[in-house]
Amino acid sequence: MHIPLALEVCVEDLAGIDAAVAGDADRIELCAALAVGGLTPPASLARAAADAPLPVHLLCRPREGDFVYSSAEQALIADDIRTAAEAGLAGVVIGACNGDALDTRLLALLVARARAAGEARGTPLSLTLHRAFDLCADLPLAMEAAIGLGFDRILTSGGTPKAVDGVAMLARLHRQAAGRIVILAGSGVSPATLPAIVETGVREVHASCRRPDPMPADPAALRFGFVSPDHARTDAHVVRLLAAALKT
Repeated sequence: MHIPLALEVCVEDLAGIDAAVAGDADRIELCAALAVGGLTPPASLARAAADAPLPVHLLCRPREGDFVYSSAEQALIADDIRTAAEAGLAGVVIGACNGDALDTRLLALLVARARAAGEARGTPLSLTLHRAFDLCADLPLAMEAAIGLGFDRILTSGGTPKAVDGVAMLARLHRQAAGRIVILAGSGVSPATLPAIVETGVREVHASCRRPDPMPADPAALRFGFVSPDHARTDAHVVRLLAAALKT
C-alpha cells in the first residue's frame, strides 16, 4: 500500500504561512532569517501562526552561527519554548552542539522544559532536532543520542550542505531509525531533487519553496536597504508541486 509522504515548509512571514496553506503543505516550520538557516521569529508572528489550519513548529535558534550556546542564550531558547506552548503551536525545533557532538546535557534540559510546557497546557509539544545535527562527526551515533533524549524527528541533510548530496547517509539513518524517530530530509529540496531524496525511504521532507522576488513592491525600500536585493518569498505554486509529488 502506498503511504503518502509529508511536506514541511519553512516560512518567515504571514504571506509564507498563507502560501504554505494554499499549496497544501502538511506542516509549517516558523522562522525568521532563512538566508542564514533560520532564526527564532517574533512572538507576535508565533501567536498569529497559531490560527493556521495545519501544525506549526517554532524554530528556537537565538542567533546565526554555530550551535554552542552561552547560559544567556540557553535561557532565550527556553523562553522561546514557553512562547510556542503559550501561543498554542504544535511543536518546537531545537538543537545544540558541544564541539562536534550534540550537547546532550543542554538538550536534555530543553526537552524537559518542552515536556513540562506541554503538560501545563494539556497538549504535548512535538520535538524536532534541527540541523545542528549535521555538524556532528558521527551522525548514526548522534541519532541514537536524539532517540534517547526523546526527540520525535531529526531535520537533516545527511551531513552535507544539500540533502541531495547526502542521500547515502539519509538512507542509512532511515534504516537505522527503524521507526524509532522520523528522519526529516531538508536543505535544497525542490521538484528536481525530490525523487533522489524520496528514494532514501524517508517519509518526511522539509523545503522553503521560495522564489526570488523580481522587484520589491516599493523600489525605494531596496534603495534605502530596507529589503535585500536577494529577497525571496514562499511560493504557493512550488509548495503545491512538491505536495502533489509526495502524495501521488
